[in-house]
Amino acid sequence: MMHLFPNPLIIPIGLIVGVLVSAPVGPVNVLCIQRAIERGFWGGVAAGAGAVLGDGLIALCAALGVGAISGAIEDYRNAIQFIGGLALVGFGIKLYVSLPRIITGSEAEKPASIIEFLWDTPKTFFLTITNPGAVLGLFAIFGGVSSFVEVQSTVDAITMVAAIIAGSFAWWVLLSSLIGRIRHRFAFGRINQINRIAGVLLFGFGAILIGELVLQFAGLP
Repeated sequence: MMHLFPNPLIIPIGLIVGVLVSAPVGPVNVLCIQRAIERGFWGGVAAGAGAVLGDGLIALCAALGVGAISGAIEDYRNAIQFIGGLALVGFGIKLYVSLPRIITGSEAEKPASIIEFLWDTPKTFFLTITNPGAVLGLFAIFGGVSSFVEVQSTVDAITMVAAIIAGSFAWWVLLSSLIGRIRHRFAFGRINQINRIAGVLLFGFGAILIGELVLQFAGLP
């Protein structure tokens, strides 16, 4: 019967891994923070939910078979990187030229208002799963942690995935809540400036991904 219960170390370790894979600054973080500043708590949560789903899918794939799936990602790495780079460039340009729609007061606090922001969820999900470096990094972390805490059964693996999702989601809820508390201090002009900075950063991330491929095909170091 013991195989029906997961290793007790898996849950806290999985929660920590979920936070660690979500916290580093990258294109997804930039977009989520921008949404939280412009749209409030629920805007940040809606955007963060896409990253959570992406991390959860990657962790689930790692749990099902690290070797085979990571090998497939390596085989199609260039195509995935190119698509992700194009998406980042497109999101960056759109964010740079779009005027912010600031949602304040009770409108930003209503849970129902998250429906209006759901389009951000597939955006961040797509950006998460099309970042080969992040995907392979989570595969490596999952493999290492699985050995450390002895993930030996299906129950252990599913529990680890659930804990990673919970940790990632807790990070975005906390970050969105903190930003939501101070966002009212930003004037419209400052939020517009933040949008443009975020747009430039997203464009830059995308340009780096595409530029790396161009140099690779050109045979340059």
